[in-house]
Amino acid sequence: MRRGGGELETEVADRAAPVVLRHAEKLPDEGTLVVVSHGGTIRTTIGRLLGLEAHHWEGLGGLSNCCWSVLGEGARGWRLTEHNAGTLPEPVLGDDD
Repeated sequence: MRRGGGELETEVADRAAPVVLRHAEKLPDEGTLVVVSHGGTIRTTIGRLLGLEAHHWEGLGGLSNCCWSVLGEGARGWRLTEHNAGTLPEPVLGDDD
């Protein structure tokens, strides 16, 4: 359903997912791509990358402010390894700490 004349969620995913894939293909082995966007765009793009049908995307839930999701690509496609994460892992201390 269009809200306020904007894009449908599927249209957002149609636009955003190919951009993410194009940049992910350019990464070196073990490289990391950081994508920063609106939470709705992130959610729909994750849904598309995971191959979920659009009516299941709401099941992913939205992202809270300053939170992130982590996806990895494996032999069978994309996997969601973290979603709506908001705490950093324990800091790694260097020699001067």
